[in-house]
Amino acid sequence: MSKSLKQPNRLREGGRIDRARTLSFTFNGKRYQGHAGDTLASALLANGVDIVNRSFKYSRPRGIVAAGPEEPNALIQLGSTEAAQVPNVRATQQALFDGLTAQSTNGWPNVQRDVMGLVGKLGGSFMPPGFYYKTFMAPASMWMTYEKYIRKGAGLGRSPMVPDPDVYDHLNQHCDLLVVGAGPAGLAAALTAARSGARVILCDEQEEMGGSLLESRELLDSQPAAQWAEQVLAELAGRANVTLLPRTTANGYHDHHFVTLHERRTEHLGETAPVVDGVRSSRSRMHRVRAGQVLLATGAHERPLVYANNDVPGNLVAGAVSTYIRRYGVVPGTKLVLSTTNDHAYRAALDWHDFGKGAGREVVAIVDARPAPDGELVEQARARGIRVITGSAVLEAKGSTRVSGARVAAIDAEAFKVTGQAETLACDTIASSGGYSPVIHLASHTGARPSWSDDVLGFVPGLVKGVHAAGSARGIHNLAGGLADGVAMATQALETLGHSAGNIELPQVDVIREGAACALYQVPHEKPTLRAPKQFVDLQNDVTAGAIEIATREGFESIEHVKRYTAMGFGTDQGKLGNINGMAIAARCLNKTIPEVGTTVFRPNYTPVTFGAIAGRHCRELFDPERYTAMHQWHVENGAEFEDVGQWKRPWYFPQVRPDAANGERESMAEAVARECLAVREKVGILDASTLGKIDIQGPDAREFLNRIYTNKWAKLEVGRARYGLMCRDDGMLMDDGTTSCLGENHFLMTTTTGGAAGVMEWLELWHQTEWPELNVTFTSVTDHWATMTITGPEARHLLAEITDIDLDRERFKFMDWREGKVAEVPARVFRISFTGELAYEINVQANYALHVWQTLFQHGEKYGLTPYGTETMHVLRAEKGFIIAGQDSDGSVTPEDLGMQWAVGYDKPFSWVGKRALSRSDTRRTDRKQLVGLKPKDPKVVLEEGAQIVFDPDHAIPMPMVGHVTSSYYSPTLKSGFALAVVKGGHQRMGETVYLPMADGKTHAAEIVGPIFYDPKGERQHV
Repeated sequence: MSKSLKQPNRLREGGRIDRARTLSFTFNGKRYQGHAGDTLASALLANGVDIVNRSFKYSRPRGIVAAGPEEPNALIQLGSTEAAQVPNVRATQQALFDGLTAQSTNGWPNVQRDVMGLVGKLGGSFMPPGFYYKTFMAPASMWMTYEKYIRKGAGLGRSPMVPDPDVYDHLNQHCDLLVVGAGPAGLAAALTAARSGARVILCDEQEEMGGSLLESRELLDSQPAAQWAEQVLAELAGRANVTLLPRTTANGYHDHHFVTLHERRTEHLGETAPVVDGVRSSRSRMHRVRAGQVLLATGAHERPLVYANNDVPGNLVAGAVSTYIRRYGVVPGTKLVLSTTNDHAYRAALDWHDFGKGAGREVVAIVDARPAPDGELVEQARARGIRVITGSAVLEAKGSTRVSGARVAAIDAEAFKVTGQAETLACDTIASSGGYSPVIHLASHTGARPSWSDDVLGFVPGLVKGVHAAGSARGIHNLAGGLADGVAMATQALETLGHSAGNIELPQVDVIREGAACALYQVPHEKPTLRAPKQFVDLQNDVTAGAIEIATREGFESIEHVKRYTAMGFGTDQGKLGNINGMAIAARCLNKTIPEVGTTVFRPNYTPVTFGAIAGRHCRELFDPERYTAMHQWHVENGAEFEDVGQWKRPWYFPQVRPDAANGERESMAEAVARECLAVREKVGILDASTLGKIDIQGPDAREFLNRIYTNKWAKLEVGRARYGLMCRDDGMLMDDGTTSCLGENHFLMTTTTGGAAGVMEWLELWHQTEWPELNVTFTSVTDHWATMTITGPEARHLLAEITDIDLDRERFKFMDWREGKVAEVPARVFRISFTGELAYEINVQANYALHVWQTLFQHGEKYGLTPYGTETMHVLRAEKGFIIAGQDSDGSVTPEDLGMQWAVGYDKPFSWVGKRALSRSDTRRTDRKQLVGLKPKDPKVVLEEGAQIVFDPDHAIPMPMVGHVTSSYYSPTLKSGFALAVVKGGHQRMGETVYLPMADGKTHAAEIVGPIFYDPKGERQHV
């Protein structure tokens, strides 16, 4: 074996890569080569790339540390074009593909020579935990400036500035048993369940299933462990009851065994998903799985030891060294020093020796913290002539941009002190292992608290009903034990599901005898922690042992507080490598045990998930669909301008071509609205009101429910009548308004505002299901079923009479009545309700027939001057009458009495209604509350700005006391002046007073407070 000329750290043989396929990629502007089967991390190491990033806080050079999702440093920016940009991709989890382009997320002007690195080097000691809180508090006016430069100096990657070209999927799935992790325990569990006939989903986050079996030294039935894994996977793939999901991470465990799985479907093929037969494939897929039982075979993360300068490139966890050698044929250095507390890590030194000896690699020494290690792997190392230094540890790494040596000395781990003279060993790679932490993240998502195990030297998962853990996920790290535990836990889960476990004959494992590990988390130094070179606990967030010690000195005792003060475990790695070490250091400083200190809470997501995967296809028109009424095409053809109201496209106004326009120029909005307003007031107009929310309410207790949900009375509303109602929240503030009509003794039709329809429906169901479940009543949204067209104006009765069989006589069809009949030969419900103050009829027909009725009205309406009008005209007309729009003239802080609507409140109803108690509070009874009034500008040409603030004294020194604001403001062609609705403190008692509205341009408008009804105050026109 010898090193490749192009890839100096690549072995000539070995690994699971396809050496026949050479792939080119670019990192930080430089071209390199790798092979199919590489990750970006393995390819960078093969090419001798040491620095992959700069640290978050101190901008120190950082190299690759791990080989999986626990990697804290190698977060890269992926993409060669702006559209393909993906920030914070772990190089250890990104499969190499031809043409891959990546760059470091931190470092200016480049990662090799970072200007901020000087700041970290010279000023690092002045940036302890809480530095930002303590330093940038004053002057407060400078914070925006501080923030600008802090953000520029920090940050991890950037988001793309153009739309994402890719598409993403969601898939809902069910299974009997979900197995998370396809290592030894997971494969054994999945095979057991598969042979029982149960529906099984097996997912694993790696590119290739098999977990630790892919790099194991052990033999199964005298064959390589990877070969057994391939045989099991082949059987599982051939079973119809099994779904295999490689490249799929279980990111969140939610209630009732609902687990989200993020499958990276095509991210290994290119920076955008390929197009097949003219259709772009999905880049990733979110599986939303509801499982009967869940088995967590998530394995364990190896903990690095915390020692001085343990962040210098060339420091790796021991298991990653074996992974890169055995899976990728990469030896990430020349001379290795291994610092360990356990036998298992000896594999790294043995692999380095066995695979790299002929390629000029050397194991300088194995430094074992235990005084007398005696396992088989220790014996194998000694048999190969490797120096084993016992009772010692690496105190400090030497070097700046790459390890150049390791200072080693004897230590007393229990007493936390150095007991011998330090020796410096020349090396370029330090591998360390402080033990193994079971991956408890998913189990923690369920709310179960993990518990500390002295035998495991780690936290083991707390489990809720229906959740099982197997293998290393619960501290069983040996191969034979993991296989057996996978079968046992699967059998337990299957019995709960009513399945009999399949017949499983486990392979014979050549067991390797291992000695007990010792507990060592932070390696002592000759100097006190705060004086020694930095000893990093959380490499991603630059959290040091010294920072944790400072936090405890400053009074932070809860581990959750320590976490937040130091940022330990924040970021994208969720404390996978550093949390146990950090807890152990906090425990030592507080003179407590680790179980007394406890662990922090892990939350979804386990690893970062792109927004695209979360959204799936629910974007653009599928995220916020545009809703059209049955007459929409007619509106388009007749030149309507539209506005968005909720999800609906509503006609805003209908501009016509100016009669005197030579070039076909159309009316402005003001001109169109003026014409439409006058048409309604003088002749007849028509509005498409189909978007109003409509809720069909039925049941023996429907009246009682309406009495409780509305402020006014409903017990005596007769069939054939309609009533206006107000709906309050439980705090007494107006929520929505509308009319409800009695269709039958136990049958009502409620209308709501367009934008409030969904919220009102949810509100009704909430109160019915949680507060009044004894009421026999049902609610059905029928907004889309019925189209509504309102004809309003003095000629409305004449027009409608031509096409209906309903008797429209004013005495037999009164205001707030409704009738059934036919309109344009179509069955219809016609309501005599007015939102304009004019004679009006709301015609409701089945939506499929609506366009026919609409067109028939225009055929007969030409002689009456029938004019379509939009929402802007509707607002002018309703505001002239003082009719409110919920959400515009109310803002969640006004009561019915603030609006002057005491007439719509039934305080003497027999059952308390929603909001009644709140309206008796002293706050809601104040006379100086903001109350609805009308405003008449002193200058009739002025149209006040909506939202303009109101003051009583325009000469008051700034800041002026604001006493209200304008809620609705328009120009009325009928009144020939501007007018407005507003809320003013104590406004009901201030009629005739003058208020002032200072504007941003320096002008101040004066207006008189008047009543909110500007047109036909007696309401005579709507009763004709």
